[in-house]
Amino acid sequence: MDSFTGIRFKKETAKRFQTFSRTYFKSHTEAMSTMLDFFFYNEISPKEKLGPTGRTIEAKLLKRINAVIAIMRDVEKTQTKPTVAMIQSLFETEEPTKKPLIVEKKYAEEKKEVRFHEKQNTSNQL
Repeated sequence: MDSFTGIRFKKETAKRFQTFSRTYFKSHTEAMSTMLDFFFYNEISPKEKLGPTGRTIEAKLLKRINAVIAIMRDVEKTQTKPTVAMIQSLFETEEPTKKPLIVEKKYAEEKKEVRFHEKQNTSNQL
């Protein structure tokens, strides 16, 4: 049979340990042994923080996701929509405006304009 040793704890700490031990282990000895092994094998101190908790990680992820969404909306407004509008305007078909045909002078109808007129008044008065 194993021998037992008494260790003095404050009442509040002892009660917390007892409820924890009953929840997860068969005996208090097994609970204390497992906790000591955990700290020894993982080479960590019980006073150290193990890192961010699930809540803090979730909050950081939500902030980053919101930032990515804002970036995507900005890209859509400044780059995607104007580019799509330009491409659509290139592919829209409009009827070409009818331009007059260029015809050689010899085939073109010539309009005879009179540049000089005969004087109607025979007297030399102005």
